[in-house]
Amino acid sequence: MTHRTELPDLNTLNPEALKALIIAQHDQLLSKDEQLLLKDEQLTSRDEEIERLKLLIAKLRRMEFGRKSEKIDWEIEQLELKLDELEASRAQQAAASPSPMAASAVNRATKRPRMSLPAHLPRETHKILPKQEACPDCGGALKPLGEDISEILERVPEHFKVIRLVRPKLACAGCDKIVQAEAPSRPIERGIAGPGLLAHVLVSKYADHLPLFRQAEIYAREGMELDRSTMAEWVGGCSRLLEPLVEALRRHVMSAAKLHTDDTPVPVLAPGRGKTKTGRLWTYVRDDRPWGDVTPPAVWFAYSPDRKGEHPQAHLSEFRGTLQADAYPGYVEIYRSGRVREAGCMSHVRRPFFELYEAHKSAVAKEALERIAALYAIEEEIHGRSAEERRAVRNERSKPLLESLKKWFEETLVKLSKKSDTTRAIRYALDRWDALTRYSDDGHLEIDNNAAERSLRAVVLGRKNYLFAGSDAGGERAAALYGLIGTAKLNGLNPEAYLREVLSRIADHPINRIEELLPWNLAANSPENSRHEA
Repeated sequence: MTHRTELPDLNTLNPEALKALIIAQHDQLLSKDEQLLLKDEQLTSRDEEIERLKLLIAKLRRMEFGRKSEKIDWEIEQLELKLDELEASRAQQAAASPSPMAASAVNRATKRPRMSLPAHLPRETHKILPKQEACPDCGGALKPLGEDISEILERVPEHFKVIRLVRPKLACAGCDKIVQAEAPSRPIERGIAGPGLLAHVLVSKYADHLPLFRQAEIYAREGMELDRSTMAEWVGGCSRLLEPLVEALRRHVMSAAKLHTDDTPVPVLAPGRGKTKTGRLWTYVRDDRPWGDVTPPAVWFAYSPDRKGEHPQAHLSEFRGTLQADAYPGYVEIYRSGRVREAGCMSHVRRPFFELYEAHKSAVAKEALERIAALYAIEEEIHGRSAEERRAVRNERSKPLLESLKKWFEETLVKLSKKSDTTRAIRYALDRWDALTRYSDDGHLEIDNNAAERSLRAVVLGRKNYLFAGSDAGGERAAALYGLIGTAKLNGLNPEAYLREVLSRIADHPINRIEELLPWNLAANSPENSRHEA
């Protein structure tokens, strides 16, 4: 609280004392003005920093290619944390500041259009009546004139509930026969968990990256003690139950004429050693929406205990078509068979040049980036057009740019040291030139393999939280759930609502009609499932 200083009786002061008092008051006012000005400057500086961070985050989110997607994710996370702190500090300081100028500056900085609340959310109406039952002026009766309506977005914490299944027994009055309805099947036989709880546990673990022990802590705060080992049994039971559906997903993916593939390491606990080994998760993405195809997109994951080429060769044993991938040597045998055609990834060409430019501001790297950017600008323009239109535009505009890029690479290469990083970057491109430029003659193909890299982001985020998979079997379970959850997201579905619907049906569903439970086949029949994932 600010204490006021009492002024002395001015009538009793001599001219010198009065002059000294005026000078002191003047100095005090100047000091306050300087403090307020400094606070205003600090707020302005903070506002500028907030806007700079917002622009930087938006730029990172728009980046379609960079050094590594997980590095960009990490940068965004760090910037968003800093942005949260700055905005919270700004609001806190404005609330405590006595300066109207500071408060108004914050109001101007944070002012944004009012959010329209989604129509699908349930509404709860609270009618607030005036305290007066009669006119406060004349005591007359009050009658309706209209009403003002405003809305507040609220969140009700999730809660557990128990569903009691009561099956009455009926006896025949004539012959004493007893009649009773059969008990409904459960996702896990004799299990206490309903499909909604099971779906929540699975999505929390594999989509929201919450290990089971952390989930147990959260549920305990809500008053429900769920043992981690019990939930582990549920995860295993659901995985077994979902195996036919995962196999149907695999068949759908492998029937495509073009696939995107990539892999990422996964630490796996080595039994009996107390240490981890490195397994791999392989992703295979079918997504032809960029050329206007209406076939549902899907992703299938596979786990392997190592990175030997025999694993993708086994995964792709039934596949016939074009494979968009990086330069992993394990794919060579697949291409050699002749049934699979190779398509390269321009993002992998661009990446080392980006790193070189970031590190050294290299003129060669800058020109390479600009030439590749011109190719991507064409791709952005023709995204969503038919395959034939894309092929025609690429033949007319992309091919000359690609030919010019190759010639420039070759001319630049002779001027460089054979052991330089720039030389390695150029040779990477030239050694794979046919695969890299194949997209220019086929409108069904993409310029890069980013579809596969995007599908691995969930794995990378999860790896930061759960640290390692418990076993090879745990890696296989993760692959199965990543595929179903990833496919639900590709089709614009809420993965938890989708899995809840599947788990409520699959125990009684005919195995020869398992495709009916794939995400795109359930979406039309369930409004909640068809709600887009944020």
